[in-house]
Amino acid sequence: MANRYDFEGRVALVTGGASGIGAATVDRLRAGGADVHVFDLANGDDVRDSAQLNAAVERLPRLDVLVCAAGVGGDSLHTEEVSDEEWARVHAINLNGVFYANRAAIPKMKANGYGRLVNVASIAGKEGNPMAAAYSSSKAAVIGLTKAIGKDLAGTGILVNCIAPAVINTPILEQISQEHIDYMTSRIPLGRVGEPAEVAALICWLASEEMSFSTGATYDISGGRATY
Repeated sequence: MANRYDFEGRVALVTGGASGIGAATVDRLRAGGADVHVFDLANGDDVRDSAQLNAAVERLPRLDVLVCAAGVGGDSLHTEEVSDEEWARVHAINLNGVFYANRAAIPKMKANGYGRLVNVASIAGKEGNPMAAAYSSSKAAVIGLTKAIGKDLAGTGILVNCIAPAVINTPILEQISQEHIDYMTSRIPLGRVGEPAEVAALICWLASEEMSFSTGATYDISGGRATY
């Protein structure tokens, strides 16, 4: 039986909440009683648009939990093949989108003296994957961003952490080559890809009141791949 975290009375916003890790997180937050709002490209929402994110947060009665799960895998390309446009696109979604969402959420959380920010990074942000320079660097930046924001908000009641999943069974796998997927899976000691529900379990603990003495940290969920 899955642990149930109490989110009664809490309002949450999940970017990328229509599929994959985001959708699994939405389901688990709602199961805990949260009022969950989804910001997703499938609904016409774009994390690259800071004004859209600002407006989405402003419409909420309050905001207690933000989960940034929106992301793109990028094309599987050797570094010299990556165009300016592809580099900019991946960073605009994976990095700028996380920054814009965190920035928008902070004032609303500060007003209540409470908040949980959970950003989805990647094991690629720690180790770097071949044929994924844009993706790897964008996720490394999310880790650094999380550490900085965590220190900025220390003492406010708002805690900021990120997770570093290995390859997870989500629609993002459709965006990358089988060669890339095979490489990532071969490096996982547990010998399989992860499932969105497994990642959502960690996210929801980080988003809960039970998580009270961690900020600016990166949590591994990589099937044993991570070495630090």
